[in-house]
Amino acid sequence: MQSRGVHLQYSFEAQGQRGAALDNPLFDLLTAVHEQGSIQHAARATGASYRHVWGALKRWEGVLGEPLVHWVRGQPARLTPFAERLLWAEARARARLTPHIEALRAELERVVAEALDGSQQVLTVYASHDLALPLLREQASAAQRLHIDLRFAGSMDALRALAEGRCQVAGFHVPPLADSRHLFAQALKPLLKPGRHKLIGCSRRSQGLIVAAGNPLGLRSLADAVALKLRFVDRQPGSGTRLLTEHLLAQHKLAPTSLHTGAPEDSHNAVAAAVASGGADAGLGVEAAARAYGLGFVPLVQEDYFLVCLKDALAHPGVVKLREALAAPAWRQALGTLPGYDSAEGPGEVLSLTRALPWWHYRAAKAKAAAVSR
Repeated sequence: MQSRGVHLQYSFEAQGQRGAALDNPLFDLLTAVHEQGSIQHAARATGASYRHVWGALKRWEGVLGEPLVHWVRGQPARLTPFAERLLWAEARARARLTPHIEALRAELERVVAEALDGSQQVLTVYASHDLALPLLREQASAAQRLHIDLRFAGSMDALRALAEGRCQVAGFHVPPLADSRHLFAQALKPLLKPGRHKLIGCSRRSQGLIVAAGNPLGLRSLADAVALKLRFVDRQPGSGTRLLTEHLLAQHKLAPTSLHTGAPEDSHNAVAAAVASGGADAGLGVEAAARAYGLGFVPLVQEDYFLVCLKDALAHPGVVKLREALAAPAWRQALGTLPGYDSAEGPGEVLSLTRALPWWHYRAAKAKAAAVSR
């Protein structure tokens, strides 16, 4: 089959873009036909004429060399199997690329902002993928004149970026833990030091199983996914959600290898897209991603999302403005628009490690108590 070239471009507009959408008229048309069931209704949904939609689809068929729609007079328009595969493959690719598109757009916006106004503060943030942080970036830019150069990475990778001086602030998430013996604690302790690092309250979110709409398999836990040998879409190594998956499996005395997984994904949206396309039966992610794709969600844990910086960086003008944005009522309102999100206790407040993570000194305290009892 002959390959087809792909050309990307971007433009400057008076108003900034929300999210990381990439416009493409072909997929807009295919989605409209898929959802509306006829060329006429698809034309009405897209605000175009029947002739325009019909002609555009014919042109795209010529470019791709494959039929896209079953053209049968008197019957509802249906996408061909090729068009269905193309539509879902593009949706999954788009979901995978969302964090990288966000980073590219943020970098381009920073370049323009610096050219227009050199007084605007710029703050580089490496953070575990999160659907609320782009909203925070928008609010900080509008209200605090702070440009957040947001770069998504796994939780551990973000903390390493902070340790190596590649960013001023890192973002990570952690579930409620009883003590320091759990996987999360063991992974975090080498990268966070009391007295050297300070946490900043950010948000609280619900993580759980992303499943087909209505949860037809009746899943209640990761143990069910193992027992039913479901196709499970995992996150990339080093991500907080990958650690959470292993943590939840360990609670059921199950090994990470007990899940039937394929290629890992690097964002919550990509996990949801994989389930929505039928490429997987379930995956772990945030509720907001599941709802965005019209999927079911089985809540498993409420986790805290923290931002962290070096103690000396608290006086950095960008960090000061970041905390102002987090403490503003607009941040709580923005979180209210995302299913499964809530404001953490004291967003924007500076927290010590031992206060925010009470399990930090669990082992030392337990050993001390044992020594006293002897």
